[in-house]
Amino acid sequence: MQTKIEKISPLSALAIKNIQEVSQNGVEFLSYREKLAYANISHPEKKLEWKCARIAIKSAMDCISLPYPGFIKDEHGKSHPADGYGYVSLTHTKGLAAAIFHKEMPVGIDMDFVREKVVRLGPKFLDESEMEFLGTDPLMNTIAWSAKESIFKCQGKKGISLKHNIRLSPFSLMDMVIEGKIQQSEYSDHFYKVKVEIENDIVLTYTIW
Repeated sequence: MQTKIEKISPLSALAIKNIQEVSQNGVEFLSYREKLAYANISHPEKKLEWKCARIAIKSAMDCISLPYPGFIKDEHGKSHPADGYGYVSLTHTKGLAAAIFHKEMPVGIDMDFVREKVVRLGPKFLDESEMEFLGTDPLMNTIAWSAKESIFKCQGKKGISLKHNIRLSPFSLMDMVIEGKIQQSEYSDHFYKVKVEIENDIVLTYTIW
């Protein structure tokens, strides 16, 4: 998937970055707390992924003329702006990192390579009704996995099961937006729309409004 910075609306933007391309970029923009966290990451690959994700979110915020505030994690492991304004979601996969920011609405983003094994993993994250319309197509199943991950990240709370609590409405490969909801939990009746972008063998999904 090509690197890009995209303004979604005056309040929201996303960015995709190639990890190797930004590996030499500086981290002077990070907050003091983030610099400490960055320094304490010992695994070289994870350190690069973490850094690239922050560069991506800075690029997204630059796109809508917002200053980078630094980010902290809550008790659920979800990142939030340190100044308390706005919502962010981060993701990375082999060689790439992406981020989405919205000034007023919760967001979720996910990026995955299309994998044959995701079909075998279907029973772990899909309801029977979902498996029926998805069939055995690895692309369809990867889209479903990614969309559920985006919804999971958007709602931001632990204890939500991709299989039992997040349900996708039937969709096809022609659909650029798919719908989902959270059910059978205290967050039931939360409805989501997820944008789908496919490039070569990579699926990108993110929540929209």
